Amino acid sequence: MAKPADRKTEKTEKERPSLTLRRHYRVAPEKLWRAWTDPQALRLWFGPAEIVSVPLVDIDLRVGGRFRVTMLADDGQTHDVSGTYLEIVPNRRLVFSWAWRSTPERESRVTLQIEPDGDGCELVLMHEQFFDQAARDSHNHGWSGALVKLEQWLGGATA
Repeated sequence: MAKPADRKTEKTEKERPSLTLRRHYRVAPEKLWRAWTDPQALRLWFGPAEIVSVPLVDIDLRVGGRFRVTMLADDGQTHDVSGTYLEIVPNRRLVFSWAWRSTPERESRVTLQIEPDGDGCELVLMHEQFFDQAARDSHNHGWSGALVKLEQWLGGATA
């Protein structure tokens, strides 16, 4: 039987804001997987429209391995995010923690699910356990912009 404190923690995490985005891409799951797991590929599309370059991508793709991405925005600001890989199912599922260098105490979780679907695959991006609604809204902007850039990197292959 769970202690009351355990139930409270579980309830609090469930009530924290989350975000789910779905996109269909007319590419093989392997190509979409590469976009997220190959540092050279990720560098070419990652970040919303205002990101002009991604000077650093470090990926240690194994459960317990870490990643770090540094992005440069058009206003000159640097955005630095990192996390730990929690689950890896090649070409199907990637789960990792997510924390900005500026607010490391606000760790959240990202789940990428890739499902074969007709002429390509569907990407379901779930970002959970945001600190607050403002953080969720900011990430909605960021992820939506990044997925547009991902579509362009993939060659416009979406439906």
